[in-house]
Amino acid sequence: MAEKYVLTFARQFGSGGHEVAKTTAEILGIPFYDKELIAIAAKESGLSEHLFDGLDEKPTNSFLYSLVMGVQSGASTYCRYGDVTGSDNIFRIQAQVIRQIADKGPCVIVGRCADYILREYENLVSVFVHADMEQRTARIMKRYNLKEKNAEDYINKTDKRRNSFYNFYTNRIWGSVENYNLAIDTAQVGIKNAAEIIADYVKKLT
Repeated sequence: MAEKYVLTFARQFGSGGHEVAKTTAEILGIPFYDKELIAIAAKESGLSEHLFDGLDEKPTNSFLYSLVMGVQSGASTYCRYGDVTGSDNIFRIQAQVIRQIADKGPCVIVGRCADYILREYENLVSVFVHADMEQRTARIMKRYNLKEKNAEDYINKTDKRRNSFYNFYTNRIWGSVENYNLAIDTAQVGIKNAAEIIADYVKKLT
Protein backbone atom coordinates (compact mmCIF):
# COMPACT_ATOMS: atom_id res chain seq x y z
CA MET A 1 0.00 0.00 0.00
CA ALA A 2 1.20 3.52 -0.82
CA GLU A 3 0.69 4.73 2.73
CA LYS A 4 3.53 2.48 3.94
CA TYR A 5 6.32 4.10 1.98
CA VAL A 6 8.84 6.88 2.48
CA LEU A 7 10.00 8.42 -0.80
CA THR A 8 13.30 10.22 -1.23
CA PHE A 9 14.12 12.39 -4.23
CA ALA A 10 17.54 13.32 -5.56
CA ARG A 11 17.57 15.56 -8.60
CA GLN A 12 19.72 17.24 -11.19
CA PHE A 13 19.49 21.01 -10.97
CA GLY A 14 16.91 22.29 -13.43
CA SER A 15 15.24 18.92 -13.93
CA GLY A 16 12.11 19.94 -12.02
CA GLY A 17 12.80 17.42 -9.28
CA HIS A 18 11.32 19.60 -6.55
CA GLU A 19 8.09 19.99 -8.48
CA VAL A 20 7.94 16.27 -9.26
CA ALA A 21 8.44 15.39 -5.61
CA LYS A 22 5.82 17.85 -4.39
CA THR A 23 3.28 16.71 -6.97
CA THR A 24 3.93 13.07 -6.08
CA ALA A 25 3.27 13.84 -2.41
CA GLU A 26 0.02 15.59 -3.35
CA ILE A 27 -1.12 12.62 -5.44
CA LEU A 28 -0.35 10.16 -2.65
CA GLY A 29 -1.72 12.46 0.05
CA ILE A 30 1.39 12.30 2.21
CA PRO A 31 3.59 15.01 3.81
CA PHE A 32 6.25 16.77 1.76
CA TYR A 33 9.60 17.94 3.13
CA ASP A 34 12.24 20.04 1.44
CA LYS A 35 12.98 23.42 2.99
CA GLU A 36 10.67 22.32 5.80
CA LEU A 37 13.49 20.09 7.05
CA ILE A 38 15.62 23.17 7.61
CA ALA A 39 13.09 24.76 9.92
CA ILE A 40 12.63 21.53 11.88
CA ALA A 41 16.37 20.92 12.25
CA ALA A 42 16.95 24.51 13.33
CA LYS A 43 14.11 24.46 15.85
CA GLU A 44 15.12 21.16 17.43
CA SER A 45 18.82 21.98 17.54
CA GLY A 46 18.59 25.62 18.55
CA LEU A 47 20.82 26.63 15.62
CA SER A 48 20.14 29.18 12.92
CA GLU A 49 18.24 28.04 9.80
CA HIS A 50 20.93 29.43 7.51
CA LEU A 51 23.31 26.73 8.77
CA PHE A 52 21.13 24.07 7.17
CA ASP A 53 19.94 26.03 4.15
CA GLY A 54 21.23 24.45 0.97
CA LEU A 55 23.33 21.95 2.92
CA ASP A 56 23.28 19.36 0.13
CA GLU A 57 24.34 21.94 -2.45
CA LYS A 58 27.40 23.37 -0.72
CA PRO A 59 31.02 22.27 -0.43
CA THR A 60 31.90 20.40 2.71
CA ASN A 61 34.17 21.37 5.57
CA SER A 62 35.36 24.93 4.95
CA PHE A 63 31.96 26.32 3.97
CA LEU A 64 30.08 24.75 6.83
CA TYR A 65 32.84 25.50 9.28
CA SER A 66 32.80 29.18 8.41
CA LEU A 67 29.04 29.30 8.88
CA VAL A 68 28.88 27.48 12.16
CA MET A 69 31.78 29.42 13.65
CA GLY A 70 29.33 32.25 14.24
CA VAL A 71 27.04 30.13 16.42
CA GLN A 72 27.20 30.62 20.16
CA SER A 73 28.41 27.60 22.05
CA GLY A 74 25.86 25.79 24.16
CA ALA A 75 22.97 26.76 21.89
CA SER A 76 22.02 23.21 21.08
CA THR A 77 21.19 20.01 22.88
CA TYR A 78 22.57 18.32 19.76
CA CYS A 79 26.08 19.29 20.84
CA ARG A 80 26.31 15.84 22.38
CA TYR A 81 27.61 14.80 18.95
CA GLY A 82 30.74 16.86 19.58
CA ASP A 83 32.02 20.23 18.42
CA VAL A 84 29.08 22.25 17.11
CA THR A 85 31.47 24.00 14.73
CA GLY A 86 32.16 20.78 12.83
CA SER A 87 30.41 20.11 9.52
CA ASP A 88 29.76 16.51 10.56
CA ASN A 89 27.66 17.78 13.45
CA ILE A 90 25.40 19.74 11.11
CA PHE A 91 24.97 16.69 8.90
CA ARG A 92 24.17 14.46 11.88
CA ILE A 93 21.54 16.85 13.18
CA GLN A 94 19.81 16.92 9.84
CA ALA A 95 20.14 13.14 9.45
CA GLN A 96 18.50 12.62 12.83
CA VAL A 97 15.60 14.87 11.83
CA ILE A 98 15.19 12.91 8.58
CA ARG A 99 15.03 9.63 10.50
CA GLN A 100 12.52 11.07 12.97
CA ILE A 101 10.28 12.22 10.13
CA ALA A 102 10.51 8.85 8.39
CA ASP A 103 9.68 7.06 11.65
CA LYS A 104 6.43 9.01 11.91
CA GLY A 105 5.02 7.58 8.69
CA PRO A 106 4.87 7.93 4.90
CA CYS A 107 6.30 11.11 3.41
CA VAL A 108 8.35 12.60 0.60
CA ILE A 109 11.83 13.99 1.34
CA VAL A 110 13.89 15.97 -1.16
CA GLY A 111 17.70 15.86 -1.26
CA ARG A 112 20.02 15.97 1.77
CA CYS A 113 21.34 12.42 1.24
CA ALA A 114 18.00 11.09 2.51
CA ASP A 115 18.22 8.00 0.29
CA TYR A 116 21.46 7.07 2.03
CA ILE A 117 20.39 8.07 5.53
CA LEU A 118 17.26 5.89 5.21
CA ARG A 119 18.94 3.09 3.23
CA GLU A 120 18.09 0.46 5.84
CA TYR A 121 14.40 1.36 5.91
CA GLU A 122 12.38 -1.53 4.50
CA ASN A 123 9.75 0.69 2.91
CA LEU A 124 12.07 3.19 1.23
CA VAL A 125 11.52 4.22 -2.39
CA SER A 126 14.41 6.31 -3.70
CA VAL A 127 14.01 8.34 -6.88
CA PHE A 128 16.49 10.22 -9.08
CA VAL A 129 15.04 12.92 -11.35
CA HIS A 130 17.06 13.99 -14.37
CA ALA A 131 16.75 15.68 -17.76
CA ASP A 132 18.98 16.62 -20.67
CA MET A 133 21.02 19.80 -20.51
CA GLU A 134 18.93 21.58 -23.13
CA GLN A 135 15.74 21.20 -21.10
CA ARG A 136 17.42 22.08 -17.84
CA THR A 137 19.09 25.14 -19.31
CA ALA A 138 15.78 26.40 -20.67
CA ARG A 139 14.13 25.95 -17.29
CA ILE A 140 16.89 27.78 -15.40
CA MET A 141 17.05 30.59 -17.96
CA LYS A 142 13.35 31.21 -17.48
CA ARG A 143 13.33 30.82 -13.71
CA TYR A 144 16.28 33.10 -12.99
CA ASN A 145 16.21 35.30 -16.08
CA LEU A 146 19.69 34.19 -17.14
CA LYS A 147 21.46 34.02 -20.46
CA GLU A 148 22.14 30.54 -21.82
CA LYS A 149 25.83 30.41 -20.91
CA ASN A 150 25.18 31.69 -17.40
CA ALA A 151 22.39 29.16 -16.91
CA GLU A 152 24.64 26.31 -18.04
CA ASP A 153 27.38 27.44 -15.67
CA TYR A 154 24.89 27.66 -12.80
CA ILE A 155 23.65 24.14 -13.52
CA ASN A 156 27.14 22.66 -13.74
CA LYS A 157 28.34 24.33 -10.55
CA THR A 158 25.22 23.36 -8.59
CA ASP A 159 25.33 19.74 -9.69
CA LYS A 160 29.05 19.59 -8.94
CA ARG A 161 28.40 20.80 -5.38
CA ARG A 162 25.57 18.31 -4.90
CA ASN A 163 27.75 15.53 -6.23
CA SER A 164 30.65 16.50 -3.96
CA PHE A 165 28.47 16.67 -0.85
CA TYR A 166 26.72 13.37 -1.57
CA ASN A 167 29.93 11.52 -2.34
CA PHE A 168 31.65 12.94 0.76
CA TYR A 169 29.00 11.74 3.21
CA THR A 170 27.84 8.54 1.55
CA ASN A 171 30.87 7.16 -0.27
CA ARG A 172 28.45 6.59 -3.14
CA ILE A 173 28.25 8.13 -6.61
CA TRP A 174 25.47 10.71 -6.88
CA GLY A 175 23.10 9.82 -9.70
CA SER A 176 24.40 6.29 -10.12
CA VAL A 177 21.44 4.03 -10.97
CA GLU A 178 22.23 1.33 -8.42
CA ASN A 179 21.54 3.81 -5.62
CA TYR A 180 17.90 4.38 -6.60
CA ASN A 181 14.73 2.39 -7.14
CA LEU A 182 13.59 4.69 -9.93
CA ALA A 183 15.25 7.15 -12.31
CA ILE A 184 12.95 9.32 -14.39
CA ASP A 185 13.62 11.75 -17.24
CA THR A 186 11.38 14.81 -17.06
CA ALA A 187 12.50 15.92 -20.50
CA GLN A 188 10.76 12.83 -21.86
CA VAL A 189 7.60 12.65 -19.77
CA GLY A 190 7.14 16.10 -18.17
CA ILE A 191 6.65 17.07 -14.55
CA LYS A 192 3.06 15.94 -14.02
CA ASN A 193 3.47 12.65 -15.85
CA ALA A 194 6.66 11.92 -13.94
CA ALA A 195 4.84 12.40 -10.63
CA GLU A 196 1.96 10.20 -11.78
CA ILE A 197 4.34 7.44 -12.89
CA ILE A 198 6.14 7.49 -9.54
CA ALA A 199 2.88 7.55 -7.57
CA ASP A 200 1.52 4.66 -9.64
CA TYR A 201 4.70 2.68 -8.99
CA VAL A 202 4.36 3.19 -5.24
CA LYS A 203 0.67 2.26 -5.25
CA LYS A 204 1.48 -1.05 -6.91
CA LEU A 205 4.08 -2.07 -4.35
CA THR A 206 3.04 -4.75 -1.90
